[in-house]
Amino acid sequence: MHITKAVITAAGRHQRALPMQTLTDRDGTEKSVLAILVEEAISAGIDEIAVVVAPGDEGPYAAAVGVHAGRLHFISQTEPRGYGHAIYCAKAFVGDAPFLHLVGDHLYVSAETQSCAQQLVAVAEAENCAVSAVQATRENLLPYYGTVGGKRVPGRKDLYEIDTVIEKPTPTEAELRLIVPGLRVGHYLCFFGMHVLTPTVMEILESRIKNQESAGDPKSEIQNPKSITLSEALAVLAAREKYLALEERALRYDVGVKYGLVMAQLALALSGNDREEVLTRLVEMLATRELRRGA
Repeated sequence: MHITKAVITAAGRHQRALPMQTLTDRDGTEKSVLAILVEEAISAGIDEIAVVVAPGDEGPYAAAVGVHAGRLHFISQTEPRGYGHAIYCAKAFVGDAPFLHLVGDHLYVSAETQSCAQQLVAVAEAENCAVSAVQATRENLLPYYGTVGGKRVPGRKDLYEIDTVIEKPTPTEAELRLIVPGLRVGHYLCFFGMHVLTPTVMEILESRIKNQESAGDPKSEIQNPKSITLSEALAVLAAREKYLALEERALRYDVGVKYGLVMAQLALALSGNDREEVLTRLVEMLATRELRRGA
């Protein structure tokens, strides 16, 4: 397996502006969230990147990535039919090849010299199968993530064979079906927002989309179609072929939640070239605040 293509989904109707937000990256350069994601993919040896967007967003997104615009292919999701459908929109782009997938509203900060995407792609190519990045996540955060269950691969502390995938499970559901031996009590393996997927995933998504369409009124467009999720497709994938989860030694930051952009900026700054300067300013700010409180 050799991975040279990536798909970034950025068509969410309520989060379309997030990938164009500007942050200061670890090298001290101002970049858009999308540009940082594109560079994450490039670090893993990716040559071509498809960005799935809402119609009309192609121009602003191309401008947001600057010098990397030539690597991008824009694909429109013409109707809001869910995350899984957005990925399926890139079927012609990926063809019969495996591909790296990232979500457009997450940033990743690796604790290793290799980027998160590099680590994931390396495992997928070595194991010759689909691999999802995961992170041990507290039970109270389950409503935000797809979650997997399975068992550790012998001889590896960070690699798991997936047998179950549930989108945003309840704590009771997770306790019954998603316990992974070796994890801390109250923690589960939740998706990191980064995957290497095989063409089988596109086949599964296509089947689900066609089944949904056949259940609609043949004389009209589908009325209020159910959102098609990636987790549902990955649950089927786990039953069909080898499918692994890599526990990343890194942190993910959802820029779409409250203070998400602030936390992502702090994470980039504290892991970048200007770490000492940023720490000094934070300490000074906190000290000043405490002095004013005591005045």
